[in-house]
Amino acid sequence: MSAQPLRGLRVVEMLGLGPAPFACMLLADLGAEVVPVCRPGAPNPALVRNRNPLELDLKDPRSRARVRELIEAADVVVEGFRPGVMERLGLGPDDVHAEESGLVYARMTGWGQTGPLADTAGHDLTYIAVTGALHLATRAGTAPVPPANLLGDFGGGAMYLVTSVLAALHERERTGRGAVLDIAIVDGTTYLTSMQHEYRARGTWSDEPGTNRLDTGAPYYDVYVCADGKYVAVAALEPLFFEALLEVLDLDPELAHGREDPENWPMLRRVIGDTIGRRSRDEWARRAQQTDACLAPVLDLSEAPAHPHIAHREVLVATSEGAWTPRIPLGFSKSGADTVAVADRWGASCDGH
Repeated sequence: MSAQPLRGLRVVEMLGLGPAPFACMLLADLGAEVVPVCRPGAPNPALVRNRNPLELDLKDPRSRARVRELIEAADVVVEGFRPGVMERLGLGPDDVHAEESGLVYARMTGWGQTGPLADTAGHDLTYIAVTGALHLATRAGTAPVPPANLLGDFGGGAMYLVTSVLAALHERERTGRGAVLDIAIVDGTTYLTSMQHEYRARGTWSDEPGTNRLDTGAPYYDVYVCADGKYVAVAALEPLFFEALLEVLDLDPELAHGREDPENWPMLRRVIGDTIGRRSRDEWARRAQQTDACLAPVLDLSEAPAHPHIAHREVLVATSEGAWTPRIPLGFSKSGADTVAVADRWGASCDGH
């Protein structure tokens, strides 16, 4: 595959927060030319490391005309405003004749363009709560734990947006027509729960937290505290992996018998927890390394770059400020393109003011 498989793709990004910038960062990392548009003096949000925002005041008719020129030269538009904002600016999909012109017009919101909550505010946690996904992150007897904003914003939002954009571009190759995409975090996050819904329909997933194999119900799929107060993650789901775990922990192999019976889970949890609590996290990590025990240290963001496998894969790149930037294997760019030059090449007369 080419190092920049999306080279030549032109994207106009109405710069916002969260999922849309992440999606546009991914498109740019894959080689697309992305021109983010933001209001003058606006602070740069996160996730714009590989593109330089173009400051244009959308209250100014001349600036709106320039944005329209950019849109008319683009293949894709990504906007994350509330429903109706782009229409009030005269830049909605009907205003730019998106479908007829071949433009893929992607609208990224939490609730979607329609529905009883479409005009209300929310954040990642709001959206994953109503989809059932947040409930899955619940131990027995405890409150659900917010998984930062990874699940809704980026899993159900940004990745769903990129997938839909690429699908629409593929369709355009056959039909010549563009598309207007209504991308909602609630939709994408719901789609991510497909396996749990299927298991539930089969009768193999319970709505009672902490009783299923994958929600900390099973003692061989959970997080345990070590002697130093740090944690290891145990994910020995299959019988062979559980046998390897018992070997690493120096536990009786006979414990493997009956491990699928929930009646035995409290005893197994107690034995595994007591054993792991006798050594430090890094001691267990060394013992489990190069085995199939599926035991891994729980690292924080400052520790992850030094993990041998993460370091080998080079998925984190050191910055000049001493921080780390995650990358994808394809099309990583260390610095943003000259946005004004890109816009000029598209034939849109933007001077950046």
